[in-house]
Amino acid sequence: MDGFHTNIEKDTLENELFRKVLYTTPRSQLVLMTLRAGEEIGLETHAEHDQFIRIEAGEGKAFLNDATYDLADGSALVIPAGTKHNIVNTGSGSMRLYTLYTPPEHPDGTIHATKAEADAAHH
Repeated sequence: MDGFHTNIEKDTLENELFRKVLYTTPRSQLVLMTLRAGEEIGLETHAEHDQFIRIEAGEGKAFLNDATYDLADGSALVIPAGTKHNIVNTGSGSMRLYTLYTPPEHPDGTIHATKAEADAAHH
């Protein structure tokens, strides 16, 4: 494993997929996501995963346990394991973000074109 290099801002802004795993190691994972207007990731809690999220475009809200945060280009979140959370796109355009999971959350190479496809894969 030689590592990974990319222009993460370019990749994130060009991504049209709901979820695209870019790179996975045994201890971490880099994932691109795009939420359409009004779309959300969905309320979830990762018992064993910390998560970092960086917004590159769009606007929305982050819900972490009982706290609510406004999101816009440049916003970053750190979500410790065990934190109930959701990300909601409240804007009129797409919200584009990348996230790091430690340890990995999804199988390497995962691509979900839509939220419906991602939901179906988890059930």
